[in-house]
Amino acid sequence: MAWTDYASAPAPGTPVCPADQVDRVLSLTVAGPAGAFPLLVLRAGGGLRAFVNACPHQYLPLDHRRDRIVSACGTMLMCSAHGARFDAATGAAVGGAECGLDPVPVVVRGGLVVIAGET
Repeated sequence: MAWTDYASAPAPGTPVCPADQVDRVLSLTVAGPAGAFPLLVLRAGGGLRAFVNACPHQYLPLDHRRDRIVSACGTMLMCSAHGARFDAATGAAVGGAECGLDPVPVVVRGGLVVIAGET
């Protein structure tokens, strides 16, 4: 599923958060005309990455049961509901899920993380 398939997907150019607010991983909701969009923004692979905060197994937020969703080594995101693991840099499924997380393109403009156009 593409991030744009979600009914509440924000339009390109929508501000997400200040870039300096993203330390390791930040779970937030982006509000827009179409509703609330669950988003994870993280520092991985030398830059900022963003994914829809919905595990493809049951579409629950990865942080549904607890806030700590980054592995100790920092290379994986883990679903707190059932333990699926995803590569933090790409969102690809590593274990416990058939498919990966839906990436959301973001850029930094003027110190803000902003939704970019499709990649």
